[in-house]
Amino acid sequence: MAQTPLCSDHRSRRIFLADCGLGFTGLALGAMNARAQEAAWAPPTGNPHRAPKAKRVIWLFMLGGVSHVESFDPKPVLNRFAGKQLSETPHAGILESPLIRENLKAFVPGQHQIKLTLYPMQTGHRKRGANGVEVSDWFPHIGGMMQEIALVRSAWTTDNDHGAILQFHTGRHIFDGYLPTIGSWVHYGLGSLNENLPSFVVLGQPPGDCCGGVGTHGSGYLGPEHNGVYLEANPDAPLPFVSPGPGVYLEEQRREFAFLERLNRLTAVEYPADAALRARIKSYELAFRMQTAVPDALRFKEESAETRGLYGLDHDVTRPFGEVCLAARRLSERGVRFVQIYHGGAGNAWDAHKDLRKNHAELAAKVDQPVAGLLKDLKQRGLLDETIVVWATEFGRTPGAENSNGRDHHPFGFSIWMAGGGIKPGVVHGATDEIGFHAVENRHYVTDIHATVLHLLGLDPKKLDIPGRKRLEIDYGKPIQGIIA
Repeated sequence: MAQTPLCSDHRSRRIFLADCGLGFTGLALGAMNARAQEAAWAPPTGNPHRAPKAKRVIWLFMLGGVSHVESFDPKPVLNRFAGKQLSETPHAGILESPLIRENLKAFVPGQHQIKLTLYPMQTGHRKRGANGVEVSDWFPHIGGMMQEIALVRSAWTTDNDHGAILQFHTGRHIFDGYLPTIGSWVHYGLGSLNENLPSFVVLGQPPGDCCGGVGTHGSGYLGPEHNGVYLEANPDAPLPFVSPGPGVYLEEQRREFAFLERLNRLTAVEYPADAALRARIKSYELAFRMQTAVPDALRFKEESAETRGLYGLDHDVTRPFGEVCLAARRLSERGVRFVQIYHGGAGNAWDAHKDLRKNHAELAAKVDQPVAGLLKDLKQRGLLDETIVVWATEFGRTPGAENSNGRDHHPFGFSIWMAGGGIKPGVVHGATDEIGFHAVENRHYVTDIHATVLHLLGLDPKKLDIPGRKRLEIDYGKPIQGIIA
């Protein structure tokens, strides 16, 4: 009987090389083989496609739908016609707009119908900042920074429910599935500035599963290695299981990781195209390095009393979100490319169907000073010029009343703002109509915001395409030239 050759069975030559001790040589050959199958496509090198104006992004997202007319697009005419039907006002023709008729197709019968009884503004407003932009009294601190901000009052989307949160981050309706988000595209296109920290970090409480959940900072078909990494703004416990636990010495852990790495890479030889495996290997390696780097990045006690005061850490109301914003600054300056911050949690707290005055006043008091403090801190450290700060929400709220003292979802026109690297400071771009119903001037679908961010980072979204993955023209968006310096 013929002797069975060593390392021989029905496995491939790749596995033979690995099993016979060539290890990383086999891995290289396996990777070469996988690349040969994708000869027409090369993944990003981590280099921008054009000279960038910014290095990083801090993305602030208010979950639930902030009322634009009670934040950054005041409409005092609502006070004049409060309690009247829209048909009884000079603005009755708004609903006859062809754009409105088209957008009405997004509404589900029986849900979130247009409210026709106009509802007055629930707070005052005045000109703020050195450039005198009208901002509501609930945002005095951010209002004082309007000279640094490019305010876009003409954003729109198509989902009239909280699936709009996912749509805002992917550009596509939730029924299209979980596609790559803006943070994952940045991670995929540019990679890391610090090998000891994730490139894409998530702070704050993400939305619930009904609104996209972790998919709002997921990577879809780009692969799990480009997902956002969730961190708590707490230096003692920033990431579940990041610590090896008591009684585990550093050298012991190094040996464990080395052994695990060898096992993973041997498996990678057999499955070179397994994205989940690649992501797992990278996550183990990164987790080991993060054990020191992440707690160090979140040591707020190192900050001066003046800096802590900027973020409101000395007050109970502002401290929780202030710590999140301070964590974002510390992570960003250490090389995190994209920091995504949520406020509002799984309950979409800004969703003010009733008691809007109480809801928005309380929530604005929690975020206004920390966000303004973040802008001031970045500016005084010389970081704002290379950091894009985005403030956004999934949609606005109706000019009409709901439940007598609230407003419903409103995707037809709402406000976002941007500041920092490459953004023209102190400008107001776009407009809604007289009652804040519809974006009528320089309208921008949500992917225009993505395109602006990518453009300023030096990325061309069309050069990031992956073979076999169809993207629609609207997915790419167009940079908002009116706010680019």
